[in-house]
Amino acid sequence: MRWITRVAMAVVVFALILAGPGFLIPAEKVAALAAREFSSITGRELVISGSVRPSFYPVLGVKTGPVSVANADWSAEGPLLQAASMEIAVDMTALMAGNVRITGLQVTDPVIVLERNEAGLGNWDFRAVSNGGGTAGPDTPGQGTPFTLDKASISGGSLRYIDHAAGTTVKMDRIEVNARVPDFNGAATVSGSARTGGQDVALSATIAQFAPFIAGRLVPVTISAQAGAADLGFDGQMSLAPLAATGALSADLGDMAALFGLAGVKPPGLPQGLGARSVSVKGDVTLTPEGSAHLRGGAITLDGNVLSGDVDLLTAGDRPKLSAKLVAVDVVIGGGSAVGVGEAAAATAGWSTDAIDVSGLAAMDAAVALSASSLDLGIAKTGPLKVLVTVDRARAVFDLRTLAVYGGAVTGQFVVNGRKGLSVGGDLQFAGIALQPMISGLTGYDRVTGTGDVAVKFLGVGNSEAALMQGLSGSGTLSLTNGEVAGVDVPGILRTLDTSYAGEGTKTVYDAVTGSFVIAGGVLRNDDLVLAAPGLTATGNGTIGIGARDLNYRLRPTAVVKGGNEGGIAVPLLITGPWAAPKFRLDLETVAKEKLDAEAAKLKGKAEAAVAEKLGLQPLEGESLEDAGRRKLNDAIDDEAARALEKLLGGGN
Repeated sequence: MRWITRVAMAVVVFALILAGPGFLIPAEKVAALAAREFSSITGRELVISGSVRPSFYPVLGVKTGPVSVANADWSAEGPLLQAASMEIAVDMTALMAGNVRITGLQVTDPVIVLERNEAGLGNWDFRAVSNGGGTAGPDTPGQGTPFTLDKASISGGSLRYIDHAAGTTVKMDRIEVNARVPDFNGAATVSGSARTGGQDVALSATIAQFAPFIAGRLVPVTISAQAGAADLGFDGQMSLAPLAATGALSADLGDMAALFGLAGVKPPGLPQGLGARSVSVKGDVTLTPEGSAHLRGGAITLDGNVLSGDVDLLTAGDRPKLSAKLVAVDVVIGGGSAVGVGEAAAATAGWSTDAIDVSGLAAMDAAVALSASSLDLGIAKTGPLKVLVTVDRARAVFDLRTLAVYGGAVTGQFVVNGRKGLSVGGDLQFAGIALQPMISGLTGYDRVTGTGDVAVKFLGVGNSEAALMQGLSGSGTLSLTNGEVAGVDVPGILRTLDTSYAGEGTKTVYDAVTGSFVIAGGVLRNDDLVLAAPGLTATGNGTIGIGARDLNYRLRPTAVVKGGNEGGIAVPLLITGPWAAPKFRLDLETVAKEKLDAEAAKLKGKAEAAVAEKLGLQPLEGESLEDAGRRKLNDAIDDEAARALEKLLGGGN
């Protein structure tokens, strides 16, 4: 039995050793100290409710009931933080000496509310609570008793970020945070993870000087953050309240969906080449307390397009505004690979009815000056260009200062307006343009070659290619030289009056083509075309259906060379049908009608001459026979009246 007694005594002694510190822990004092220090640092009240009891595992300290942190006085969203419980770890050595030193905090299941009011002030800006004079005093936030924390953590947290100025709310859950402050005046570290917008996010940071940082001063900070496949790195200086920073930024936003998911919004429909898939940014960045961001010496990569220059983003006002001056080498937008002959042939099936998404234009206003060595738009590849792009309330204006394209140059303005639906317009001048690649790229029709000068004003309204082309309006002029039209030999047809001079292997070589046109309802009309070709000069008039992709045009020869001499019958040529398969027909009916009209006019002239001779009429130039008869009758009446008057006056003498 003696050994049983010894074992029992050992167990009791061991239990007393374990429980001893618990009797030494002043639980209420520890909780009050934590609340007091928190209020001293932040200026916000920390309320601990429920029981406060000592804890032995996993740390020595105090476990509280529910806790809450007061929000800013302007908030109506309740406490800044509410949690089910909080554990406060204390230093055992200090405790044995009769002192209380807090070494750690753990908050369980907190519900956090972060807000930015309409004036731009955040509820995390603890500077807003002060002793009233602007000079740090004993109760000034951030100026409390120095402390250290071996570990501070949040587990199972959730967060709402409410931006009252923007009218947006972002939610996060599964929040896990760990922080260490081993030296109040030295470096502190923080790491955390969460889930928002269906995306996992993570962050780690090192703050070089903790005390000045919580006092709202700029201190050296390094940050690494990830959201989905997107990641961000920052090495510079930062303050938290107000939020401001300056330093080196490196961001690879490879997952745009994850990035916009953080803000709870759908990614804008950006075109390929302008950030549809990925965006990366490197350079020196400055973030001001007013919310503006400035990039200097930046390198911006949009879907593989590398742009260098300076960028400013202003957030004041109804919409953000982006200002930039950028230089690039070769820019590819929309997938690149300018349309070739095979693709053009496929394009003749008709205009696309797919909706065109320009919602990205409403994201922000902009003024961007871009210079590039080349620009590949898919439908065209340019040489050197300088363009100023301005966006105002979803209306983008492209001011083409320099644009080498299709072997020539383009100047003018091009407008994409997404304010109410979609409209596209422009006032463009093309000089020395190679026609075949331009017409093929824009319309899919690849049978015209040559060089030309074209001036055009146009406006199209609609949410698809088809709607834009069917509603197109405008006007313009053209002057083409030294080219050919494949698929038809117009001089051959007009010389031989044989329409078999059309089809594969035939062509019309021309020296010059001039004319003007108007566009209404997607139909281009021309009435003054002049064509000069070897062996032929002709005029033309008719319509080209841009929306319907068809032709109804008439070429009328004014001189046909036949057998080395001008002659032959000047028979008009009708060109009708779809662009892809036009039909050519000699307008013999018009020729016959014109001959009949000419014979009728000739016979009428002979008859009128005979009548005039018989009646002694001599019509004046431009006077009809009837008018000449009336004139002669009036003259006769006047003569007779004069004789009668003379006789009357003579008889009175």
